[in-house]
Formats: sequence, C-alpha cells, structure tokens
Amino acid sequence: MFVLYAFLISEILTVFSLIFIKTYQLENYKIKKYLKKIVKNPIFRRDKNTLNFTKRVKRLIFVVFLFNFLYFFVIFYLIKNIYLIIPIILMIFLYPLALCVPFAIALPIEHCIKNFYIQKAKKKLRAFSGKKIGITGSFGKTSTKNYLYQMLKEEFDVCATPKSFNTPMGVCKTILEDLKETDDYFIVEMGARHSGDIKFLADFVGVDFGIITPIGSCHLESFGTIEKIEDTKYELCECTKNLVVFNGKSRSSKKLYDKYEHKKYLVCVEKSFAYARNIHSTEEGSTFTFVLDKSKFVCKTKLFGTSNIDNLVVAGAMAYLLGESLFSIQRAIEKIEPTPHRLELIKGEFVSVIDDSYNSNLEGFLEALKTISTFKGRKVVVSPGMVELGKEQYNQNYLAGKEVGKVADIFLIMNETNKKSLRQGALDGGLTEDKIFYASTRKEQQQLLKQIIQKGDVVLFENDFPDNIK
Repeated sequence: MFVLYAFLISEILTVFSLIFIKTYQLENYKIKKYLKKIVKNPIFRRDKNTLNFTKRVKRLIFVVFLFNFLYFFVIFYLIKNIYLIIPIILMIFLYPLALCVPFAIALPIEHCIKNFYIQKAKKKLRAFSGKKIGITGSFGKTSTKNYLYQMLKEEFDVCATPKSFNTPMGVCKTILEDLKETDDYFIVEMGARHSGDIKFLADFVGVDFGIITPIGSCHLESFGTIEKIEDTKYELCECTKNLVVFNGKSRSSKKLYDKYEHKKYLVCVEKSFAYARNIHSTEEGSTFTFVLDKSKFVCKTKLFGTSNIDNLVVAGAMAYLLGESLFSIQRAIEKIEPTPHRLELIKGEFVSVIDDSYNSNLEGFLEALKTISTFKGRKVVVSPGMVELGKEQYNQNYLAGKEVGKVADIFLIMNETNKKSLRQGALDGGLTEDKIFYASTRKEQQQLLKQIIQKGDVVLFENDFPDNIK
C-alpha cells in the first residue's frame, strides 16, 4: 500500500514541480540563478511564458519523479506512526529548494548527452567540404545571418542555424538534422554568456569566415565589463581561418578591427569597404545606395531602420567576398523579408504594429523610436525596458525613456524592473504623466491598449520580458 501512496504523492508533486522547472529553464539550467530567483520573486503570478517541453525537460521531469518517489517510498517504509507527517510537511514546504537535488543529479547526465551529440556532429562536419561562416556580436547577429543566408542562396546551396539557435546544442541540432554534404556554406550564429563560449563554438565548427556585428552592453551583468565582452567576441577572430568582416558602427567592434592583424574588412562606416548612403525610409520600406568595393548601386528593401540597412551591408559584403554577384545581392535585398520580432511591420486595417520585441539594447531602442517617428498617426510605445546591464541599467533605461518622451504620444511601461527609470526619462523627455500607463501582465496590457489606441495609430512593441524577470 505504501508503494501506491508514494506513487500518487510523487505524481502530484511532479506536476506541481513544472512551475519551478519552468523557472529553472528560463534561468538557463543554472542552479545558483534558479535559487536566487525563487528567493527573490513569487512563483505564482506570471503567465507570459510556458514551459518548453524539450527532450532535456522531459528527462528532467523523469528524474524529478524518481526523486519524489524514492523519497516518499523510504518515508512510508521506515516511518509507520504519527511522525510520518513531519517529513511530508517538510518536503512540501521546502519543495522549491528540494528540487535542486534532482536538478544537480540531472546535470552530469545532460553533460554526457551533450558530449555525445557534439562528437556526432563533429564527425558529420569532418565529411563536410563546404565553408563555415561564424557570426557573433552583441546585437544584429540573427538578422545578419538571415540576410546572408537569403543572399547566398541566390547562387549557392546554403544551410544556416534557424531562428536564434546560437548554443552548442542548437548548432548540433542543425548539423545533424539540416546540414547536407552538398551544401556550399554553413552559417552559424554564435552567442555567449561567459568567456570561452565563442571559442568553444568556433573550435567545434571550424570557422573559415567570421563576422563581428556591433558590440554593446548586452549581458554586461554576466560579463562585468565591456572589455570582457570584447575579449569574448574576439575569440571568433582568433579561431577564423580566412577573413573577418567587422561592422564598424560600434566603438567596440571598430576596436576589434584595429586589433585584428590578419585579413579583414571594415564595413558600415563612410569610405570603408562597404557602406550605405542616401537612406530614405517610408511606411513601405527603405531605399539606399549600396557602396561595395567602390561599386555603387541603388537598393530597395522592405526593411526599416539604419541598423537593418547596416545588417544588409554586412551580409552583402560577406556574400560578395564569397563570390556572390552584385546583381544577385541587389535582387536578394529587394526580396528579403524582415526577421520576425525585429523591427517587423505588421499592417492592420485599424493600426500599424512594429514588432521589435525579441530583445532590446539602447541602440536598437533608439533606432526603433527613430523608425516610428517617420510614420503618420499617434505613436504608442509599449516596453519593459532593458535588462542584464549591470550598473548601467538605470541610466540606459532613463535615456531610452527620455527619447520615448520626445517621440511618443503614449507610453505603456510593462513590469516593475525599469518602471522608475523609464517613467522619469519619459517625463524629462516631455511626456506628461497622463500619457504614461503601467501594466504588469499581458492581460492588463491588452485591456489598456483597447482603451488607448485609436484608428491610424502606430504601436511599437520594444522588448519583452520572460517570466523570470519581474
């Protein structure tokens, strides 16, 4: 009978554990970060994100169930009196902390599985005769990757990591499921949270050509200093076999260009190898003059914003260096669709929406505001601000809020994290208190927008927080 009791209680607790497993997943499976989060923030109050039932999560759920079952099996077997209630109450009361035990048990299992897939992917890469292109930076990686993919596929067979896959397992999944031996190029986006992350990915893939996108203060909280961010991004340069293209728009990426002593190309700045001139944007898209290796040609695109044009320039420069014709580059630019959730225009009969919700940095935030300023109608900005900026967080959100105050007619601030800095910035930028609204959940956001928006408005969604951020 005690086996049945243990099984039933374990099932109930395992279902209950999904709440905490979601937090653990959002904290990138880091036990220390998970512990900090559950101590700091309430668990039962957000509904924005759902648990992603990956294979790893399914394995973790199984380990959690076994942990629960063994615990209660031993309790029911050994204790057969009134004191039985004490360890049961303790387990339930301390359950979020107790879950660290199965989390820790699962880590070496996941390490072995990760190593197995990496070795399998490496074996497949050894049979791949095409060239590998690595892309890293603080922002613009995914868009640059997507644009380069669309340009190169005009004349070549190309494989690229999908969406924002930029971790070892994401790269492995792409290699094992999508990469073909006949592909000419394999484009890999490379992300980093810690020093050595880019080196690991670059060595694993074996990068032939590199791209450095603008570098900024994203993940400053993790790295500590901008110099450490620069050093980590420079790991791609050190591992690249042939040449590296640098987007020189940020001071840090220009600094890395100056530091790199091998074959390199600087782009996106006047008189460099490639840059854009005469940029003109409307609600229909943009036109610009592409200067590439002293050749000039006019391009038309569905994209908005200087940063997106710069991403096209970087991609175009690399495609050209890899043998793509100018005609094919120009044709691809005209056909390229916006990357989802990155200054993506969604036109409706009632309002126009600019979805820039994937992530945010100060430069991108200001670029998005510059973009909506070219639209007709009232400007409504919805944003929780920016995070992971360490000591710079208040100041950068204040500056973003101040620009919102200059551009927007209405500002809807999401969540509590940056509420004070965004509000003060918006007020100092000229927005009055009655034009600033607040929401803590998507449901509140939707209700407020129904009351606020009018026909002809343009609504900018700038960044979105996961559940693990207040």
